[in-house]
Amino acid sequence: MRARYRAQGLSEQELTPDPYGQFARWFADAAASGLHEPNAMIVSTAAPDGRPSSRTVLMKQYDERGFVFFTNYGSRKGRELDANPYASLLFPWHPIARQIIVSGTAERIGRDETAAYFRTRPHGSQLGAWASEQSSTVASRAELDRLYAGLAERYPEGEDVPAPPGWGGFRVRADSVEFWQGRENRLHDRLRYVRTGEGSADWTVERLCP
Repeated sequence: MRARYRAQGLSEQELTPDPYGQFARWFADAAASGLHEPNAMIVSTAAPDGRPSSRTVLMKQYDERGFVFFTNYGSRKGRELDANPYASLLFPWHPIARQIIVSGTAERIGRDETAAYFRTRPHGSQLGAWASEQSSTVASRAELDRLYAGLAERYPEGEDVPAPPGWGGFRVRADSVEFWQGRENRLHDRLRYVRTGEGSADWTVERLCP
């Protein structure tokens, strides 16, 4: 199985001064291309003993502070990030022959931010966050549906649902961000921003061999 990549590439001269500006450009391109859920990303974490795990989640916010996703803090990724905050994010935009890889550290966002986002979720998704003790075992699908039905009775449509205390956001602050552009003959362009300080302009760019 082989795919032919395009001749058009990515040069250092095209890049914005920081990776968040470049991410905004590429994210807009991905959305305009019709790509399904361009905010879907693979989040990789590791347990204290070094065992890695990965899963797909939806990025819900980003700015110069980092990339935000939401989860049950008791889930596997939540527990692993509490013990070992280093994380990797991968945006796998295969249909447009692009990837973005973010490496950095994750920390919980404030409860005010979590509550503000939770209020924007559809009613069913709000109830789902309460019903699911993410990553824990459950006896059956019927048990999960029973928990959801009980919550739907307690919080009918139109009634405010509070954010669960064990549910919230993580923000991944980038230490490096790699922009990968597929090229012909497998000579792909890989340009990586690396943080050199704490300021918004404290980044250097490296070109990596494909």
